[in-house]
Amino acid sequence: MNKNTDRKGRLRSKIISFRMSPEESEQLDAFVKISGLTKQDYIISRVLQRDIVVQGSPRTYKALKDQLADVLEKLEQHSNLKDIDETLAVIEQINETLRGFKNNPY
Repeated sequence: MNKNTDRKGRLRSKIISFRMSPEESEQLDAFVKISGLTKQDYIISRVLQRDIVVQGSPRTYKALKDQLADVLEKLEQHSNLKDIDETLAVIEQINETLRGFKNNPY
């Protein structure tokens, strides 16, 4: 498989780019880490409204653990309401991921 094809062998020759705020970028990075997907695959799945299927792996579990530690730290600081809103979004994503593990044991 060459680097411009996906897992199904489709040629990926189009480049799509867009701008994000630093906060949006951090949130996207957190969601990508806990999904276990590449950023490209995660964004494509979300944009095309496909389900994100998380595969349990040591890397995914570590990402979940790290995100939960980060959430705990932010909640302990709770200095800014905006930070709390972003933290709650990450908590919701982690919860959805864990629910997927529970419903689809590997």
